[in-house]
Order: sequence, then structure tokens, then C-alpha cells
Amino acid sequence: MNRPPLLAPAFALLPALRQGMWLWPFLLALVFSLTVGRWLQWSDEQEREDARRTLIADVLTLESRISEWLSGEESAARALAKNLPHPIDDATLSRDPGVAKGLRRVWISVTALDPDNRILAHVPPHTPRPDPSLQASPIDDSDLSAHLSLPTRGGGRLIVRFAPAMVLRQTVPWWLSRKYDVRLVDDYGQRIAATADARPTGGQQSYRVSMDPLMPDSFLELATRDQHKPWWQTLPMGLMVIFLLLSAAASWTLRRQMREVASATDRWRTEAAWRRAIEDSLTVGLRGRDIEGRLVHVNRAFCALVGYSSEQLLGQLPPMPYWLPESVEVSMQRHRRNMAGHAPREGYEARWQRADGTPIDVMIFEAPLVDAQGLHMGWMGSIVDITARKRSEERERRQLEALGNQARLTTLGEVASALAHQLNQPLAALASYNAGVLRSLERLQFNDPMVLGALRREGEQVTEAGRIVQRIRGFLTRRAPQPEPCQLKDIVERALTLLRRDLLRLHIPVQIRAPAGLAPVQADPVLIEQVLINLVRNAADALSGTADPSIVVTVSAAGARFLRVDVDDNGCGLGGRSIKELAEPFHSTKPEGMGMGLSICRSVIESHHGALEASRSPTGGARFSFTLPTLTEEQTP
Repeated sequence: MNRPPLLAPAFALLPALRQGMWLWPFLLALVFSLTVGRWLQWSDEQEREDARRTLIADVLTLESRISEWLSGEESAARALAKNLPHPIDDATLSRDPGVAKGLRRVWISVTALDPDNRILAHVPPHTPRPDPSLQASPIDDSDLSAHLSLPTRGGGRLIVRFAPAMVLRQTVPWWLSRKYDVRLVDDYGQRIAATADARPTGGQQSYRVSMDPLMPDSFLELATRDQHKPWWQTLPMGLMVIFLLLSAAASWTLRRQMREVASATDRWRTEAAWRRAIEDSLTVGLRGRDIEGRLVHVNRAFCALVGYSSEQLLGQLPPMPYWLPESVEVSMQRHRRNMAGHAPREGYEARWQRADGTPIDVMIFEAPLVDAQGLHMGWMGSIVDITARKRSEERERRQLEALGNQARLTTLGEVASALAHQLNQPLAALASYNAGVLRSLERLQFNDPMVLGALRREGEQVTEAGRIVQRIRGFLTRRAPQPEPCQLKDIVERALTLLRRDLLRLHIPVQIRAPAGLAPVQADPVLIEQVLINLVRNAADALSGTADPSIVVTVSAAGARFLRVDVDDNGCGLGGRSIKELAEPFHSTKPEGMGMGLSICRSVIESHHGALEASRSPTGGARFSFTLPTLTEEQTP
């Protein structure tokens, strides 16, 4: 086999690629490990991003909760400042119930100032008091305090100090404090307050949000407690490293095994080469089957016969791919007979099918296959192609049938010609009598329009019948048709006019679809009428027993030089038959038919340089179509 020069280097690399196949598993394992590593990296990034989004959401939620708490404390302090009595002193301030409640919550102290910022009252006092309700909430020494400054009625101010650490204890849920370190920090990042077990920030993720306006220059900060482990230090990466090491070891073992298998394969090929050469030199197909009927051996001649490669055939169980689909059951019965040991010794004929769908005829000879120990292993068959011989016999048979049909056609032509000649005289006499009757009635001044119209139409039909007989006689005596410029739509309408009574009697509606502006054709209108009459009658016969029969005659352009006529019905269809079979002389699907109608129609259309076709109609029935050439510029008068 000649190889293109450009592909020669690629073919030269094939042996090297085969020798390096042992390395492929390791390379695939490496690619897989890299893919998993990239996936772990992506997952780690996604996890960090998800954790940060969750952190931000938790910070905003806690900030909203603390702000709501502080707003409540500010409202309580504002109400206290609004209702602060005047004058005020420590005792009066300490007896106020709002002050007692605030000190029990998160307030550290309450101080009343005059307009000059001088202290009017302060609770709790610097000296211990016996009333425990006035004791401020304890705070951590490491935490700082914050204050609320509110105006009073007298123009002074009320200063309420509170503990941010106590605010955190009141507002931070337990699950959030276990998940994050919660802190309040200033602009410089110094801690104002934190949860009890908060730790210094290290490599954890953190996020802060401003607490303005309730705590100016303060920020709420949340930091994750868990240290994030990088993706390359996780257990899956360790497992992937072990996997790569094991893959490398397996690839090395596979390399050794492939070398041993290649050596054994070379020895086997050397031993089997001579046997294959002997079998391939035969022109008879050989096939070997085991006891179950499985194909275990085929030679080159058998593969060429059925069109399948040995790889496609070996190991196949019945039904075989070369059996005809329509005769699988018959082939299966023959297979069971052969497997039982009852195959004819003189051989038997069978019809198979090639891979491309071509049928072939074969002669098969079967013999038992016995091993060296005398055990029956299966069956060996020899297959001879007898397709050419069968075709030769079929050709001879068809030639004899064609000679018989030709003789019958010649006799029929002579009979039809004689019949046309004999019909001329009666038709001429009918025309003369009809003309005489019309003249006599006119001479007698008979003026019944119905009678006169019927006589005139009778004369037209007699004249038309004479023309048809003359044209058929000329056609049967091998005279050329008498073409003339005519409109195909007018021919269709005249043909359906002649069939109107029969179609009305059968209750079959007919539609004519012909667009305006179609070119005229050069044809013999009488012969084309007869073709249309025959096709419409065949369609009407096919509609017998149909619930909703209909016939559609369509005239359309078929290219630039032809017009096409389609006769569609919704009857029983063609039954899988082609136009070649339907137009065969003396072939008829009707019990009373002669089998000459479509044959004559095809001869008429072909004599006009057209073509007759048959196909399935879109309405579900049959479609018969023919084409006629349009009038050329040279033919235009």
C-alpha cells in the first residue's frame, strides 16, 4: 500500500507508540492527579469564599442586633434625661427607677452636668453604698467603656457610661461566640471589648463593620476560630501522591508483561502464518462453527463473499448478519437441522445478503469438525457463490417471458388497429345521422332548446370519439403523435368533464390545482386526455370502500422546461410496487383488468419526451405523475 509522503513520519512513529503503551497508564494517572489537584485548589478557593460570605453575613447580622440593643439603651437614657428633676443631686438621681434598671443592665455610671459642664449628680457614688441595686455591672479591666451624652431640660447634659463587653455578652449568641472571636475595636485596631475567650487574630479570616452613629469611631470585628489548612496539606493530596507511586510501579510491571506477551505473539504469528496463507489462496469460502453455532473461523474468500471483516464475524451467534431479514425463521430452522447433523451431503442452496444489502445465492456443503482426540468440535462449511449462475437462469426465463409478451402485444396491436378501423364507419354514420336530424328539426322550426342542445352535444361526443379512435390507431400503427401547442390545464378540465358522471355516481370529489401563467406544452391533446382519464379511473378504483375519498390533480412547473401533473388519491396506496412493475404489459392489480392501461400511458408519455412516475401520496394513498416539455421559442408560432 502506497502511503502519502506527508503521512510517512506518522506511520514511522507507530511502532514506537506501541512500545510505549506501557507508559500510558502512568501518564493518565498523572493527568488525573493534576486534575484532582486543580479541583482541590478550586474547592479550597470556593470554600474560603463561602466562609468569607458567611462571615460577612454573620457580622452584619450581629451589628444589626447590637445596634438594636444600643438603640434601646439610648431610648431609655433619653427618657431619663427628659424626665430628670430639677434641682438634682446624688440621692435624687439614685432613687430614679430608670437609673436602677440601667445599672442592672449594662450601665456603669450616670452623671448629670449643668450647662457649664459641672457635675450636679453622679451614680453610683465613689463611696460604697448598701443598696446593691445601685451597683454597676462588673466589667473586665482590660475592656474599655463607652458613653451616651444626652441633653436635659435645664440645658445641661446626662452622661451614661456603659460597658461594651456587657453589650457583647447580652447580644452575641452562644453558637456565634463558639464559631468566631467577637471584638469591638477602634480606628487603630485596639480592642475596646471582646468575648471572654477571644484570642489574638492570626491567620484566620476576619471582617469588621462600623458601629456609627451609636458608637462613633468603633468597629465590630469577627474572626474565625479555625485555622484554614491549605489544600496541598490535605489528606486527598497525600492519597494522590501514593496513587501516583502505585501507578508508576504498575506501569513498570505492565512494561515487563507487554514484552513477554509481544514475544509470545511473534512466535504464534510465525506458526500460524503458513496456515493462513493456504486458506487465503482458496476461492471457496470457509467457515468454522462450534457446537453452539458460533463462528470461530472464516477465511478471506468468505469475508469477501458476505462483505464483512473477520473481526465482525468471529464470535457471532445466530441469527447471522448475512441472513436475509425476511427469512430469519427459515434460516434458523436450517441452522438447527445442520447442528443436529442432518445437513444434506450433496449440499443445499441458500440466499444470503451482503453487508451493502446486495442479495447473493450460495451453495453450502457442511462437514463435521473433529479434533485430534476424535471429539466433535463443530462444523466446517464450504460456500460457493452461485449468484452469476442463478442470474443467468433468471435472465433466460425473463427473455422467454418477454418474447411471449411481445407476441401478445403484436397480436393486441393488430386487433386494436382492426377494431379502430371497423369503428370509423359506425362513428361516421352516427355523426351523419345526428347532423341530419338536427337539419330536419331546424327545417321544421323545432325550437326545444333541451333536445337541440342534447343533439349538438351528442354530435360533439361522436366527433371526439372519432378523433380518439384515429389517434389510437395512429399510435398503434407506430405513427408519430400529432403535437400542437395547448394548455395543460384545459386538457385536465376536458378529461375530468368526460369522467364527471362516473365520479358523481361514485361520490368522489376531484380538485384541480393549477396556478395561473403556466407555459403551454407541445403535446397531442387527445392522447394526453386518454392518459389522464386512465390515471383518474385507476385512482377512483383504488378509492373503493374508502370512508372519505378524494382525488387531487395538480399542475405545476418542473424546472424551466417541463410541466408536471400529479394525480393523488387517499386510497390503499401502491403496496410497495414500483412504476416499472405496475407498467409491465399484462400486469394488473384488478381482477377484470387487462394490464395494458399504464403500459400504454407510459408509452404515450415517453413518446412526448416525458416520464411517468409512481410514489406515495402525502394524503396517504398513491401518486401517479408525468411530465411534458413546455413549448420552446422555436416551436412558438
